[in-house]
Amino acid sequence: MIEKTARCISVLCLAGAVLVSCGPSRENRIVVGSKNFTEQLVLGEIIAQQIEARTHLPVERRFYLAGSYICHQAILGGRIDIYPEYTGTALIAILKEKPQGTSERVYQQVKDEYAQRFGLNVGSSFGFNDTFAIEIRGDDARRLGVKNISQASAHTPQWRAGFGYEFMERPDGYKGLAATYGLRFAEPPRIMDLGLLARALKDRQIDVAAGNATDGLIAALDLFVLEDDRHYFPPYEAVPVFRQQMLARHPEVKQALDELTGRISDDDMRRLNYAVDGQHRDAKEVVHEFLQKKGL
Repeated sequence: MIEKTARCISVLCLAGAVLVSCGPSRENRIVVGSKNFTEQLVLGEIIAQQIEARTHLPVERRFYLAGSYICHQAILGGRIDIYPEYTGTALIAILKEKPQGTSERVYQQVKDEYAQRFGLNVGSSFGFNDTFAIEIRGDDARRLGVKNISQASAHTPQWRAGFGYEFMERPDGYKGLAATYGLRFAEPPRIMDLGLLARALKDRQIDVAAGNATDGLIAALDLFVLEDDRHYFPPYEAVPVFRQQMLARHPEVKQALDELTGRISDDDMRRLNYAVDGQHRDAKEVVHEFLQKKGL
């Protein structure tokens, strides 16, 4: 409880810092934001470099803005102009709606309601779906013969779980997952930084984690993603979110990012994440090479 309270205070302090200290963007400068994990850093850098290459507008990078709520408040307050989001996260965590239907239907609902409620424009999907991945060690999966979360639920009373703070709190996170699959663990789940979960799992500090399906360390660390056989998680297609006021001044920004529509596959994103997380390469260099290979 103390650790959880401390994290809550930390997040709130960061929110205050972002919302108070960062002034509105200038008319001819585009401010790109992102959340605080590797994939968001990479996506933010892709957005920034694409705008710089196609429009020659100066871009300010304002990355590591904690979670979805902080980024959403920052864009509503005009402190950032664009950030990458996921359709399932937008629908559940921001709009407080239940997902229904296909990924196309979820996308259209998010696009329509973001425009109506917030005056925000949701761009087209980058091409990949970064759903939550319930991960265990590969050797455990092979030894126990488990392939999905339902099968794993028979073993979880002996397992220790590790989850990110946001996963513990959000409506599409731990509580609903545990209820859907009847999950119980040997001890209360450990709340950990997202960047530490895969290593903690590999090092046997925990036995199951909620990561991201496009995490580059899954294959590198011989982790196994359990099938969500009861379809608990909605689609999480990655999309750019824009301030309408910025697009009114600079429609060329959306034109530039429309070139990225469908150009980043699940495998592409895993490789990009691994280059930064696993190989410890500079994100700007990794993104520059990727855009060149894609002819962008």
